[in-house]
Amino acid sequence: MARPTKWRRVCRLPESNKFGPLGFTSDDEDCINMKVDEYETIRLIDLEGLTQEECANRMDIARTTVQGIYMRA
Repeated sequence: MARPTKWRRVCRLPESNKFGPLGFTSDDEDCINMKVDEYETIRLIDLEGLTQEECANRMDIARTTVQGIYMRA
């Protein structure tokens, strides 16, 4: 039997769903799509300067999960 999905706590959604140079289109093959939990992990660790452990506590997930999300992003 599979483990139940554990919901991740996110403070807020990004203000924009696109980022790039002027004239950038999401059809570009160099486009990188991020999931909301990847965005939140980067925001907490890089912008707010939290450790992976503190980030995990805020998102209500395991530190190893944060580490995996951060490496994917």
